[in-house]
Amino acid sequence: MRNRLTAFILIGMVLGVITGFVANLAVGGDEALAKDVAGYFHLLADIFLHLIKMIIAPLVFSTLIAGIAHMGDSAALGRIGGRALAWFIIASLISLTLGIIFVNFFAPGEGLNLVRSGAESGVNTEALNFRDFILHVFPTSMVGAMAENSILQIVVFSLFVGVALTAIGDKGKPIVTVIESMVELMLQVTGYVMRVAPFAVFGALASSVTVQGLGVLKTYGELVGEFYIALFCLWALLFAAGALFLGKRMLKLVRYVREPILIAFSTASSEAAYPKMLEQLDRFGVPRRIYSFVLPLGYSFNLDGSMMYSTFATIFIAQAYGIDLPIATQITILLVLMVTSKGIAAVPRASLVVVAATLGQFDLPVEGVAFVLAVDHFMDMGRTATNVLGNAIATSVITKWEGMLEVEEPVDVPHPKAPAHTPADGRRGLELASDMVDDDRKG
Repeated sequence: MRNRLTAFILIGMVLGVITGFVANLAVGGDEALAKDVAGYFHLLADIFLHLIKMIIAPLVFSTLIAGIAHMGDSAALGRIGGRALAWFIIASLISLTLGIIFVNFFAPGEGLNLVRSGAESGVNTEALNFRDFILHVFPTSMVGAMAENSILQIVVFSLFVGVALTAIGDKGKPIVTVIESMVELMLQVTGYVMRVAPFAVFGALASSVTVQGLGVLKTYGELVGEFYIALFCLWALLFAAGALFLGKRMLKLVRYVREPILIAFSTASSEAAYPKMLEQLDRFGVPRRIYSFVLPLGYSFNLDGSMMYSTFATIFIAQAYGIDLPIATQITILLVLMVTSKGIAAVPRASLVVVAATLGQFDLPVEGVAFVLAVDHFMDMGRTATNVLGNAIATSVITKWEGMLEVEEPVDVPHPKAPAHTPADGRRGLELASDMVDDDRKG
């Protein structure tokens, strides 16, 4: 299944667009009927996303604790965490800056001459409050955090548990053994869930095209096209940064993560790509102790595509309403987004919420958000895929910095020591061997 998943996803994408186009021709004239038909198509994607949400919390919890426990000391944890945050901050600044540069260069909003009416945007910005975000990071109940799939809260709790297990030494080994078994169990379940991905891709695209038709891309073609040009430029910079540290292996990394990127692009969900990303990073040679710690942090703090979209959409809306923003104001907007964008991981329709809140803070027309809603899904596909790529590169580079990047497995060949559907088994021997070397050095 692993060998053919990419092909099945691509087939699902093509069939989804074709089916949606045919359905749009058949029922597109009746808006209510089109939405009803699209709802049934989207049922496939909804089922897949429900399954993903089912496994995401225990998967993050178990892999993160196991990763911390294998690090052996808090110094390594702090060093890796510091390097990860440094990379995230630099990548954030680059992404936000590129968004401002490209939206000013293309000026897609000029000439639209929208009139400010004071209407509501339709997006709830109450969830975006820096004080509430900081408070939200710290869980009051681990059960509640797991139930709500609050990644940041799960990360915080897992950090406490992982560090505590390291501190108590041999007394915690039975618990570490249980956690490692839980990791293997969740990765096995993940293998089953990922078989639904091509059907989810088909349903998601068929649903969107059924309601909006292919014409929506033509109507908003300039906005979408120029945003994707900006994204491709960001991809090139991310690739160059990765190649600077990884060398020729950067090309291999792209081959390994193509499936998670396709899943993220077609479903517009980073969560949907998370389980497959764990497997592919493992196959690329990133030890579990690294990716199980860095990747959850990246999903909360390293959203390159979403941050570029935030500056791009904010300045675009100002242009559409004929508002000229001085460069000093645009830099201030960038700095504000640098902070507020870090809290969007747990907020529904996150990027739009950030944009709406930023518009309101600078007395710009918040109702302009409604103008981009029609194509937001298609833009979300690109920014989500960018988020996934950015986190894959960040995790691999940090592993290289630590001198822990291992030899990769063949991209399209199952590991001979493990069934094709069991992720990470092939690296277990290397992990244990590495742990034994570490223990011998300590002794």
